[in-house]
Amino acid sequence: MKKKLIEVALPLEAINKESAREKSIRHGHPSTLHLWWARRPLAACRAVLFASLVDDPSSLPEEFPTEEAQQKERDRLFKIIEDLVKWENINNKDVLDAAKCEIMKSTGGNPPPVLDPFCGGGSIPLEAQRLGLKAYASDLNPVAVLITKALIEIPPKFAGQPPVNPKDSKKKLPGMGWEGAKGLAADVRHYGEWMRKEAEVKIGHLYPKVKLPKEQGGGEATVIAWIWARTVKCPNPGCGAEMPLVRSFELSKKTGREAWIEVVTSKSSKSVEYKVHSGRIKGIEGTVNRKGAKCAICDSPVGFPHIRSEGQEGRMNQRLMAIVAEGSRGRVYLSPMEEHVAVATSAKPNWKPEAVLPSNPRDFKTPNYGMTTFADLFTPRQLVALTTFSDLVEKAREQALADAIKSGMRDDGKGIEGGGTGATAYADAVATYLGFGVSRMSNTLCTIARWTPARDQTVTAFARQALPMTWDYPEVNPFAEAAGDLRVSLQSISDAIDWLPTLESGRVAQLDARASLKQLSNLAVATDPPYYDNIGYADLSDFFYIWLRRSLSQVYPVACSTLLTPKTEELIASPYRHNGSRQKAESFFESGLKEVFKEICRASTEAAPMTLFYAYKQSETEDGGRTASTGWETMLKGLLDSGFEVTGTWPMRSELSNRPIASGTNALASSVVLACRPRPADASLGTRRELLRQLQSELPATLKPLQKANIAPVDLPQAAVGPGMAVFSRYSKVVESDGTEMTVRDALALINQELDRVLAEQDSEYDPYTR
Repeated sequence: MKKKLIEVALPLEAINKESAREKSIRHGHPSTLHLWWARRPLAACRAVLFASLVDDPSSLPEEFPTEEAQQKERDRLFKIIEDLVKWENINNKDVLDAAKCEIMKSTGGNPPPVLDPFCGGGSIPLEAQRLGLKAYASDLNPVAVLITKALIEIPPKFAGQPPVNPKDSKKKLPGMGWEGAKGLAADVRHYGEWMRKEAEVKIGHLYPKVKLPKEQGGGEATVIAWIWARTVKCPNPGCGAEMPLVRSFELSKKTGREAWIEVVTSKSSKSVEYKVHSGRIKGIEGTVNRKGAKCAICDSPVGFPHIRSEGQEGRMNQRLMAIVAEGSRGRVYLSPMEEHVAVATSAKPNWKPEAVLPSNPRDFKTPNYGMTTFADLFTPRQLVALTTFSDLVEKAREQALADAIKSGMRDDGKGIEGGGTGATAYADAVATYLGFGVSRMSNTLCTIARWTPARDQTVTAFARQALPMTWDYPEVNPFAEAAGDLRVSLQSISDAIDWLPTLESGRVAQLDARASLKQLSNLAVATDPPYYDNIGYADLSDFFYIWLRRSLSQVYPVACSTLLTPKTEELIASPYRHNGSRQKAESFFESGLKEVFKEICRASTEAAPMTLFYAYKQSETEDGGRTASTGWETMLKGLLDSGFEVTGTWPMRSELSNRPIASGTNALASSVVLACRPRPADASLGTRRELLRQLQSELPATLKPLQKANIAPVDLPQAAVGPGMAVFSRYSKVVESDGTEMTVRDALALINQELDRVLAEQDSEYDPYTR
């Protein structure tokens, strides 16, 4: 069995640099198609897939008989990877062809198909497709399935298809013409613009312009956002005023455009008014922070229990504090106007997403304050806007179908979900991306979004993998050509479609991971499994699913058949799903993951290792004073119990250090990538002494190349897990001196103990905690 490059060496520095850089790239990046949490960087996925299929030179002694010759060849392959991971080369034919050539050479011209049974945001199957491989994907979550379909199924199906809309169909692009999915992207823009105009006719009166004072240019201006504050009644018996809950009274911190809100109070009338001022202000504070709130009238401290009680009793209200408009020379900030309040309160939605929010106190904070349904996360005006846009998706689809038939496209009458390839399926494809556009709008058109003075704009609800509680919020104008506008949303989507590969067709199925592997064999499996209890994808994605279902239920009657995303079989260890029992949650996760790994072991090809991304959180629990990671250990135990052995581990530095979830936490900036092979059936039994002897023999030599790769010290223990677990997992089991079987946790402790010893010999100035 030939060793693959990923089992021996990788140009980690180049991969990590490009993976981290990719997080700041927006234009044309597939992540702009639709939000998905903890999406793996494309550069890392591309490099891992290439390295898992290409032979390491040490496996070819007849071609590379010496270590020097092997290293020279390895350096040549590294150069291919270094070119391959650059964003600028994402569609560079020469670079991709060089990579494909190496894959073909190492696989005898017949590379195995790649399967990701937990496809999520679709990064792995997308990059498999880009490398010319057959890509298969599955996920239980319909939002993940739709995103991945939009990435790997739809674009190849209509590759080279010119747009069908009358405006663009007669145009010719410079160069080759409507290559790739550029025609589809043009139709998404066209029918999206039609939707926007139709919506403005229907509901534009709900978003009036604002009259500017003479000192700010006079005339009328388009409103960007209305800034609201939630309010509750002050509990002080001597006050009882309607007190605002405001995180910050600053509107803009941009130099030369500073603006802030003055709170004008009257103790006699117990009233609060708001006045907007321009210029710098020092020492201004909000009325609510992590400790609680204070009344703006009487200055009484108010605890969160009172605020929660007011919300749960339906007594939390909102007041308009400011209006942000687009003036002739930039953003203009204005005091609230009663006529704008009247317009906002006049909105009457004819439909609401009344589904109840999950009782997940860790990730969903709004139920604590009485906001218990999805409808509670939106103002009436936002609900009117989103339902209007959602309902227009089907109208736009009907227009696209009529235009497609008129343009001469054949029609087999089959929709996209039924495997169609004609006009009906094409109209469904256009509608899919339009539905994504509306769904993306909901991330901004909600009361969980925030106004950020530093950036002078709205920040979406999901800054991290949770739905927080917000106190003041912007109600954005969906016709302002800013964040929350369908035109802006669809521009990002169509730019991403332009960049998607279309040469190979992929397939996506909505299946439980265990079911997706049945009846399959000889697969190269690469996946990013659930992270124990870190992220509840199903709960989070319901926020978008409610709008995707309204927009696309006729296009995807099967995928959108449930009221909310499936929860029962989702592989996460969340106690609230098991009547609060952590033990039952852990048992469910462990047994389910083990079953998946067993199926992967059975279905995997011998020609390539299984590769697995895992977002490792450094310390999650304390066990007798010893740092431990339950999720990490559970995942490794599932791997080993299902018959795998670890043949390589690499820390991919794939996150930005300033991402919200890293701030103030011990989260690593890495995903750990493991390469695994089925363990030989005749693997021997080992003892603790034998394991320790092998670790002492092998670990020092394997650490040297990792240190040369500039791996950060905090990541080195995870990198060392690879060679350490490779030793541990090559035995059928390891027994302790008392005859009991050694656990994964004890094996990890032994590996870390040896790592400490090796590092201490290398550099004695580090204390044990630092090491």
